[in-house]
Amino acid sequence: MRILGIETSCDETAAAIYDGERGLLAHSLYSQVKVHAEYGGVVPELASRDHIRKLLPLIRRALEQADSTPADIDGIAYTAGPGLAGALLVGACLARALAFAWQKPALGVHHMEGHLLAPMLESPAPAFPFVALLVSGGHSLLVEVAGLGRYNILGESIDDAVGEAFDKTAKLLGLPYPGGPALAALAEHGDPARFKLPRPMTDRPGFDFSFSGLKTAVLVERRKLEPLDEQSAADLARGFEEAAVDTLTIKCERALDATGLDQLVVAGGVGANRRLRARLNEMMAARGGQVFFPRMEFCTDNGAMIAYAGWARMSAGERGAGDGRITTRWPLSELEPPA
Repeated sequence: MRILGIETSCDETAAAIYDGERGLLAHSLYSQVKVHAEYGGVVPELASRDHIRKLLPLIRRALEQADSTPADIDGIAYTAGPGLAGALLVGACLARALAFAWQKPALGVHHMEGHLLAPMLESPAPAFPFVALLVSGGHSLLVEVAGLGRYNILGESIDDAVGEAFDKTAKLLGLPYPGGPALAALAEHGDPARFKLPRPMTDRPGFDFSFSGLKTAVLVERRKLEPLDEQSAADLARGFEEAAVDTLTIKCERALDATGLDQLVVAGGVGANRRLRARLNEMMAARGGQVFFPRMEFCTDNGAMIAYAGWARMSAGERGAGDGRITTRWPLSELEPPA
């Protein structure tokens, strides 16, 4: 089965083709970072308009890369949510139109399920069951994954997601958009011992996250550093990164202890953070377990993960209504296994 995947949930436009026998055949992506940089964040209307301009050429490119024609495609998977309404509608409407024109089934895919399954594109790939840490600009989730669509939410953020905290901290330090990668790059030059910042909610049982207090702690230290010199900015960035990474690692270890599992999957934009990867690799090696990451380019939004998630569900017999329906807010816990 060969699936075309379409991703337009926010500020990346992407298309990919996944084949059940040959694996990932093609993926093409356009990032809107330059479009939104001057505004310091994503402007939904601009994102939607840019998706309209870029999506169809990216699909054509993916078909060329995969040496495929519409007749070779067995189904179309598109991101149905969560995400920005206008952005989601662009992908959903084009998926519906192509499904009608090509006489193929279309299936709306949950964006975070796509992230959760992204490490399945790598070799070796994880096997069910495992614990998943999903960390991005909008989500911080710890999930016990028993199988496709069988998700038990162990913990989630009660305020800012960790990626959002990275971006807001970067803004406090005067760093350019997108803030998370800029902060991580600056932290490479910082002293981890200078600022001792809190590890939120690690002093109590449970798996939930809270990063708003950590962000406030950075703000308090930042106000003491006026004017802010380059080394102090690097030291504060490193202090924040260390606190965030420690917090995520502690919560992951708790989840593994509680479930008795020895596999950890990490996905989402923050999963590209090198310090987080190193810390989790170290923790899992000490436990005798294994951690799985998608390749760097598949940590952020991409079409490959949507194509794979669509393939996984369609190959299990699921078919969508193909009506182009979207859902801007869609808890992962509402997903079910393929019927």
